[in-house]
Amino acid sequence: MRRARAKAHAIPRWAYLLFIVLAAFVLYRIYQHRVTEVKASKPPPRPVLVAQVLTKDVPLYLDEIGTCAAYETVQVQAQVNGQIMARHFQDGADVKKGDLLFTIDPRPFQAALDQAKAQAALDQVTLKRQRDLRARNVISPQDFDIAQANAQKSEAAAEAAQVNLDFCYIKSPINGRIGLRNVDVGNLVGPASAPLVMIQGLDPIYTDFTVSETDLPLVRRYLGGPNVKVETRSPDSNTPPRMGDLYFIDTAVQPGAGTVKARAVTPNPDRALWPSEFVRVRFILDTIKDATLVPSQAVQISQSGPFVFVVNPDSTVDLRQVKPGQRQDGDMQVIEDGLKAGETVVVTGQLALAPGTKVEPKPYHPPGPSQDGQVAAKASM
Repeated sequence: MRRARAKAHAIPRWAYLLFIVLAAFVLYRIYQHRVTEVKASKPPPRPVLVAQVLTKDVPLYLDEIGTCAAYETVQVQAQVNGQIMARHFQDGADVKKGDLLFTIDPRPFQAALDQAKAQAALDQVTLKRQRDLRARNVISPQDFDIAQANAQKSEAAAEAAQVNLDFCYIKSPINGRIGLRNVDVGNLVGPASAPLVMIQGLDPIYTDFTVSETDLPLVRRYLGGPNVKVETRSPDSNTPPRMGDLYFIDTAVQPGAGTVKARAVTPNPDRALWPSEFVRVRFILDTIKDATLVPSQAVQISQSGPFVFVVNPDSTVDLRQVKPGQRQDGDMQVIEDGLKAGETVVVTGQLALAPGTKVEPKPYHPPGPSQDGQVAAKASM
């Protein structure tokens, strides 16, 4: 009787199995719900623009403001007195060395030359006669010496008359561009008159600029090196910059200004640079080999100093302290320490980032090369 009652109250095995299955299902649903809640609580990946760290040879430079000056400047002056008979140039034209500019009335000087030549010929005949007489001891040595001196004097007078005649034809002493004339045909001119015209040599041309005395230690370190160059940039963005050589640097700091004068020789075959024109000057001191470069927007400033966000392979970011160097054309920044070539950095979108933040990286497309070149960055050496 008891066995029958116990058998009637026994729980079947399938009930245990059903309980286990139901419990597992409930636990799975709870786990799935919590995972969904966790995923819902996490913010979506932040969209950012990224770029790879590059290595490239870049210049170490100083940016300054300068002016151009003519390579040669000549004030054309009359050497003889006379009336201008002809002008052989157009104001503002390019002239070459030896080109005829003015003609002064040559007639008085031609007459003086003819007279001097005639006298020289007569003295030569007299000298020959005196030489024959002296050979026969007919005349004294003094008479022969006088005849010889007269012949030399008249020959010198003829040469001087020829020089004065040549001065009637005023020619350009240099290659250059002629300015506005100061005299016209018919004017009387002479050595005491004002200059007739000015000629300036424009190819090459001088680039004058100054260097701050605070930059002198850096300049002295590289002065005389093979990579020292001076790049001159015209205010006209359509004119390409041109590279020249350092010609002169002063030996003293200008009192009160705190600067040192410097001058470069710059090629100017197209005459794009003009004397007294303001230009932008890039004083290149050396070349930095294999410099590490990132877009300048990637470098941010915090209380701890400059930093960049580096993107990890799992699309999270790390904050990396860096040592920025000199900015380069094309909106690039030299990083002297803190980054390696091939790493990926965030260029835009840093405002909402923190270390460990998940990001959605997209490539950064830099703008075209900078044309202004006005960043006067100094190297952190």
